[in-house]
Amino acid sequence: MGKDDFSAVAVIPARLASSRFPRKALALICGEPMIAHVVSRALESKHLSEVLVATDDGSIAEAAEKAGASAVMTGECASGTDRVAEAALGRSGWDLLINVQGDEPLLSARNIDVLIEGMISCAGTGMGTLCRPLEPAQLEDPHVVKLVRRSDGRALYFSRAGIPFFRDGSVDPKMIRKHLGIYAYRRQVLESFVSLPTSSLEEAEKLEQLRALEAGMDIMVFDAPDEAFGVDTEDDLRMVERLMKEQRPGC
Repeated sequence: MGKDDFSAVAVIPARLASSRFPRKALALICGEPMIAHVVSRALESKHLSEVLVATDDGSIAEAAEKAGASAVMTGECASGTDRVAEAALGRSGWDLLINVQGDEPLLSARNIDVLIEGMISCAGTGMGTLCRPLEPAQLEDPHVVKLVRRSDGRALYFSRAGIPFFRDGSVDPKMIRKHLGIYAYRRQVLESFVSLPTSSLEEAEKLEQLRALEAGMDIMVFDAPDEAFGVDTEDDLRMVERLMKEQRPGC
């Protein structure tokens, strides 16, 4: 499949309730709701044919549509991936689905395009994601998900623990990678993934992607050109707004 004969859509899951930051999707950044910033960034992608927001709230849907996305109302979902699947699997006309986090107002469209291009070049792979270099100081931070991959780029494991473990104490920065929470799925793989029960490793680490690995699914990991910044707290929100004003003065 070449770049001119495929269709890729992005689905952004966004729910109103958030245990750590209630109404996060509607929090204002430079005067606009967070979900609007995520939509605007996704629309900058060269390869996406459509951007959808999957949500359980009318206010989020309204903000998403105002920003240029199509809103899809979903029910109560166990996870963001389940919400994405509910919104997308009933629709035709897409070959690749990009699951974009709804709390990344500094989302890089270049990262989306690299992921799509990587999946096109790896036609036999049904699921893909991105990684970035990891600072050695973050190696033991459980809030930063680490990964190790095979020589062909496929994921071996994801963990909140510091992997790989350097027995002699000398950390090689080239070997430590941070996982970015963006995924690409082909339809059949997404259907299979959401039909699987929660796995033991997934439950232990609270990482959904381990369900796929335990089930024998391949996850191709590509190198992202740009960093990703998620918003989990109000402090994160202020930091992101500061960065946004530096990138786009007058926002």
